Amino acid sequence: MTTAPAGPSGPSGPSGAEDRHVDVVIVGAGLSGVGAACHLEDRLPGTSYALLEARDAIGGTWDLFRYPGVRSDSDMFTLAYRFRPWSGERSIADGASILRYVRETARERGVEGRVRYGVRVQRAEFDSDAGRWTVHATRGGEPVTWTCRFLWSCSGYYDYEHGHRPRFEGEDDFTRGGGRLVHPQQWPDDLDHAGKRVVVIGSGATAMTLVPAMATGEGAAAHVTMLQRSPGYVVSLPAVDTLATWLRGRLPPRAAYAVTRWKNVLVTAGSYQLSRRRPDLMKRLVRKGVAARLPEGYDVDTHFAPAYDPWDQRLCLVPDGDLFRVVGDGRAEVVTDHVDRLTERGVRLVSGRELEADVVVTATGLDLLAFGGIELVVDGRPVHLPDTMAYLAMMLSGVPNFAYVIGYTNASWTLKADLVSGFVCRLLRHMRERGYDVVVPERDPAVGEEPFMDLQAGYVQRSLHLLPKQGSRAPWRLRQSYVRDLLTVRRATLDDPALRFSRVAEPLGRALAR
Repeated sequence: MTTAPAGPSGPSGPSGAEDRHVDVVIVGAGLSGVGAACHLEDRLPGTSYALLEARDAIGGTWDLFRYPGVRSDSDMFTLAYRFRPWSGERSIADGASILRYVRETARERGVEGRVRYGVRVQRAEFDSDAGRWTVHATRGGEPVTWTCRFLWSCSGYYDYEHGHRPRFEGEDDFTRGGGRLVHPQQWPDDLDHAGKRVVVIGSGATAMTLVPAMATGEGAAAHVTMLQRSPGYVVSLPAVDTLATWLRGRLPPRAAYAVTRWKNVLVTAGSYQLSRRRPDLMKRLVRKGVAARLPEGYDVDTHFAPAYDPWDQRLCLVPDGDLFRVVGDGRAEVVTDHVDRLTERGVRLVSGRELEADVVVTATGLDLLAFGGIELVVDGRPVHLPDTMAYLAMMLSGVPNFAYVIGYTNASWTLKADLVSGFVCRLLRHMRERGYDVVVPERDPAVGEEPFMDLQAGYVQRSLHLLPKQGSRAPWRLRQSYVRDLLTVRRATLDDPALRFSRVAEPLGRALAR
């Protein structure tokens, strides 16, 4: 891969004209995109790149979500970047702290000036003869394009415009009666829940964050109900990691961070493996932990005993048992039932009970949207994602010079993001040193197809038919194991027969036919 001169640190160069041709275009300036840019800065200095961000600020998820209590659902010693230790006190951190961490990282590493704000990428076309992507976007309603050698999607897999929002009969009756109906993804700035009755519909991480946050502190609701169709697994973890605190007083910061990070990696991996191999034992352990935090006689089996095995869906973490605390003291309750309809007074259930509510929060989940909804086109042919297969869970068969970041479902997102960034930087260096312009994973017809993810969560199952496939064996199989990936991805050979390299002087089709 050829290398253009490094781009300017700000939005425009010395002449005032923005550099629209770069070596790498990174889509998304959230946790993944900032991390990818930091790796480029560190491992491939001199590489020109641009970070295209649809919003007007760095932060991605952590800038988008503004609902009360928004926080991480995994520990910060693994959610933070490997190269920049987490120095916050809390292991389960609030959204504002995470956002500040991402932005400080971008500023300190010289990434901030590479971000192009308000750029919504819609389509990307690859020309094999030129070995180049043309990225079509809009900014301020006007079309704008970038060209690049390599396209890197760091926009996650959620639809950031719209959350999953089932419609309930009687919504108009509820709002006519003065009720407020909101979704966490579009939290209104003017919503004041102080002294009001709140029903949160949902049982995932968002609902379990909202309930204690709205039930406590200044401006607390009069009462909060978490209404769920079925229960999920809930595990309480300390908000402050005592080992991390102890190590910080005895080791240099990086060493203390590395030890804590690996401790958490191994504990999480061990918990996952125990869940898959001994699900009944894990069920008993989780139930015991829940029962210990709730009043004696509480109906644990109705409200906190799922019908599925642990890690068929993600486990929900609650810091210091905050959800159990507000349920135990009566400031909140959990109701397991189905919605019949909304009424002027609140929510009527299939059982006939009516939950009075001034505010109904539909914490009903998110919708998946691969690569931010960007349409990929290769040599004039649109890429149909279900026809592709994921290579090392970071590239797509038949799609040249393209990589993406999608994190683990059973561990912190950034663990995978760091691995992907390391591999992509190694790949780009290899291409530069060998004089290659194009790399494309070539699918092996003998490898069987499997769904992209094996998670049984509703938001995954609703969208599997729109996603790429994974393969039945390496390097096409998606492994939900950071420890295994750490060994395989870092050591993965770039001479893999599944990767086809070529130069633009030679048409890609002939190179692949060799």
